[in-house]
Amino acid sequence: RGQVLAKPGTIHPHTKFTAEVYVLTKEEGGRHTPFFNGYRPQFYFRTTDVTGNIELPEGTEMCMPGDNVTMKIELITPIAIEEGLRFAIREGGHTVGAGVVSAIEK
Repeated sequence: RGQVLAKPGTIHPHTKFTAEVYVLTKEEGGRHTPFFNGYRPQFYFRTTDVTGNIELPEGTEMCMPGDNVTMKIELITPIAIEEGLRFAIREGGHTVGAGVVSAIEK
């Protein structure tokens, strides 16, 4: 699952990136409570899912449902991503957020 067909050398796997994320509200089916640095949900890119760790911006203590936030994400497994790629954030079988890759870091 999640394999990408591409010309050799055109796509590289990455683990760390910055993303613009919208956190769904309770009414939209998202979380009822905020999340903090170190939150480890599943990130769904194309047809694959991988666990990742969230790092909120400096000075941001928590992320509330309904927030738009720029965050750094580090995945536990490298996958093929590029700027502009959209993804879903899921926890316990529920979609809790949606985002777009804004910059690749590593």
